[in-house]
Amino acid sequence: MQQPITDPRWNSRPPPALSATQKRWLMRRGALTSALRQIGTLELRVLTEQVRSLSREDSHLLGLPSGKPVWVREIVMRIDGIECIVARSVTPLRASHGVWQGIRRLRTRPLADMLYHDASIRRSDFEVARLMRRSALFQTVRRNLANKATLPLLARRSVFWRSGQPLLVAECFLPAFWERIQ
Repeated sequence: MQQPITDPRWNSRPPPALSATQKRWLMRRGALTSALRQIGTLELRVLTEQVRSLSREDSHLLGLPSGKPVWVREIVMRIDGIECIVARSVTPLRASHGVWQGIRRLRTRPLADMLYHDASIRRSDFEVARLMRRSALFQTVRRNLANKATLPLLARRSVFWRSGQPLLVAECFLPAFWERIQ
């Protein structure tokens, strides 16, 4: 497994000022969807699934130059009808037809359905951040949600590796999520 190059906006530990609950959720191992189902009824809505150009922000994590074609899947997860998490998955276009082809067939099933049933898949450590306005994940939130979330937004990301091919997964915890779990 390759180690990502450090991006100063993303850190291996949550900011010290966050609550213990926020830190626990940002660093929680395992399938996020499993934990969300314990809170309430989980519903997943696909926002986009398409070929895009790799952003500079994500390029170093995937080990590719920016501008390369990638497959992007963006979703929102609702708990009891409330939009709580926005997630963005990115893999090289070639990998989306190869080792990560399952991402193209998920529809409204969570990505966890394909990630946690294969022992050959390895996950990098989490990185966490307060999203910046120019972040691709923040732009996804702004473009797609009726109830526009404002900064600061907390997010985490990690890279899953299978047969040497990366799949970047970034998850943004919306303010409604933090209100819901209190």
